Amino acid sequence: MVTKAWLRRRAFHDNSIGRQNTDMDLRKWAVCLFVAEGILGLQAQRQNPPADDQPTKPPARQEDQPGAQNNQNNPGIPEAVREVIRTAMGLGAPPNPAAAARGQKTFVATCGFCHGTNATGGAQGPNLVRSTMVLHDQGTGKEIAAVIHNGRLDKGMPGFASLSEDQVRDIAQFLLGRTQAAANRMEYTIQNIVTGDPHAGEAYFQAHCGGCHSPAGDLAHVANKFDPVALEGRFLYPNFNPFGMGPPPDPRALKHVTVTLPSGVRYSGVLAHIDDFSIALRDDSGVYRSWVYDDVQGIHMEIHDPLEQHLKLLRQYSDADMHNILAYLETLK
Repeated sequence: MVTKAWLRRRAFHDNSIGRQNTDMDLRKWAVCLFVAEGILGLQAQRQNPPADDQPTKPPARQEDQPGAQNNQNNPGIPEAVREVIRTAMGLGAPPNPAAAARGQKTFVATCGFCHGTNATGGAQGPNLVRSTMVLHDQGTGKEIAAVIHNGRLDKGMPGFASLSEDQVRDIAQFLLGRTQAAANRMEYTIQNIVTGDPHAGEAYFQAHCGGCHSPAGDLAHVANKFDPVALEGRFLYPNFNPFGMGPPPDPRALKHVTVTLPSGVRYSGVLAHIDDFSIALRDDSGVYRSWVYDDVQGIHMEIHDPLEQHLKLLRQYSDADMHNILAYLETLK
């Protein structure tokens, strides 16, 4: 019998799902547009080169082009996509790499003993990457020039009056690069993370993972399929799929559920949805079935999650365990 209470619950349930689906769709479209804009911009640059009858400047050296240093750090990101990311984050123009390199040398020689060689602070000087004055300077040297030349004697900072305006500007360019690198994590390059003991990793694997996985079976040559960063992410977060835009899930990782009704009738299939109000599954024939808890008093559910052991281990891993497991998996080539 359909009641007003049932309709209210059904409406709430449907609206909740609708909001979830709408939010997911919006996130998908946002990411799609974000990436598409960069890719289309890159394609437009390739498809519309300068005409032969138009005067063109000789190509600048890579080290003199803005942002060239960042491109070398993370060359996998197209320049058009980089520009989209920088615009979305509200970052200004990147520093001139040649000027930043000169500024770094000057900074290390004159300022590094207090502020650290990377400007992140030292034993006496503060972190300049988070300095409001440096952020407002934006690589011009105008805001920081007076402090560099005159110092802050009351705080123990000497002045460096001998530095020229060009040298101050170079230091400002170096600091601009440091602040932008801290803000734009898309430019971050992960260094070598394969630092563990493969023998200890193999022992841990056999004790905790060998019941489901085999180095000669599903994990054969796995190190050739993924780079170390992706491989570590695969065993730490095997079901991670941001915005639902990744490849379809491995059928082995799908949750299965058996629903037993008060009458004793049982239905089994892949878990399609579950929340505080209802549960749904899709059976082997593709039929979608759902139940609202309040409408079926005494309903019983048994959920099987193949990745449950991964979740348990995630709470148990030490840093050494993670590094050792990755070192072992890297031997499976």
